[in-house]
Amino acid sequence: MKIAYWLLGICLLVFLMVVIGGVTRLTGSGLSMVEWKPVTGFIPPFTQSDWQTLFDSYRQYPEFLKVNRGMDLAGFKGIFWLEFIHRVLGRLIGLAFLLPFLFFLIRGMIPKNLTPKLIAMFILGGLQGLLGWYMVKSGLVNDPHVSQYRLTAHLMLAVAIYSYILWTALDLIADEKPVTGFTTDILKLPGKTLMLLIFVIVTMVSGGFVAGLKAGLIYNTFPLMGDSLIAPGVYAMQPWYLAMLEDAITVQFNHRLLALTTFFLIIAIYLYQLRLSLPSRTKMLFNFVLIASVLQVSLGISTLLLRVPVAIAASHQAVALVLLTILILLLHHLKNIKPV
Repeated sequence: MKIAYWLLGICLLVFLMVVIGGVTRLTGSGLSMVEWKPVTGFIPPFTQSDWQTLFDSYRQYPEFLKVNRGMDLAGFKGIFWLEFIHRVLGRLIGLAFLLPFLFFLIRGMIPKNLTPKLIAMFILGGLQGLLGWYMVKSGLVNDPHVSQYRLTAHLMLAVAIYSYILWTALDLIADEKPVTGFTTDILKLPGKTLMLLIFVIVTMVSGGFVAGLKAGLIYNTFPLMGDSLIAPGVYAMQPWYLAMLEDAITVQFNHRLLALTTFFLIIAIYLYQLRLSLPSRTKMLFNFVLIASVLQVSLGISTLLLRVPVAIAASHQAVALVLLTILILLLHHLKNIKPV
């Protein structure tokens, strides 16, 4: 049980990391640190000389030369601290994972079948750090914007790590005794829940491309895109499959479509489960799924209409992870329910 709670604590830290990463991106802070120092990078600048050295390095790169040319040292400090906190938190998560893992391992508290999973989590965490720097590097040459491909990969690897750790922790906590006495209709719910989970993940991937292309800054109307449901230029880029990944208009359209499809699927499955005899915990989790999805759609529309304000846009990213979490909890719970 101690291992399970430790893993849940890591999940909370990863959740916080994703939210801070979103705020870092939204405030334009992500390219403020132009070097990656895995060992000494947790040491902050203390003196005026330290700050000036960092600022002088930043001024050699495209973001300063093309976007922030008028920025002074005080302005640089404002964007530096968020990226610094983001990177330091990544290192702290690594230590928060490694040290307890070694403790549990030495004490012989880790079941044999769990050890490979924990090692895989640690390796994935290291790869996430590398991927984060690989993403930043894409914005340090020529065009001072990170690649939407690398940004989305960085986001979704974080989501994958979070989901993997959460599922493993739930396996350790779950009561192995199945809940019985329900009709066979309940057997359809795990598949439907998995479908919702897949749609949420695909929508999150789409959201990563929206963020990477800054597609939320165009067509700031809803439900119409300007004067029509489908804006001129959707899938105009050729080949069409690149439009899905590189054309801001198409990317925004796809995100709208995926988000609304996911939302209506959630409503449909919620209404379906209302007519079933289900455990109270199952019904509670379905209620939470509905509440989170309503909140998420509301935040998404608000983010669009208000032209991506930091607080609302960051909340939109956070609630996406909350919705994903509830669906994982629901799916894990449903696997232990058996019909009569």
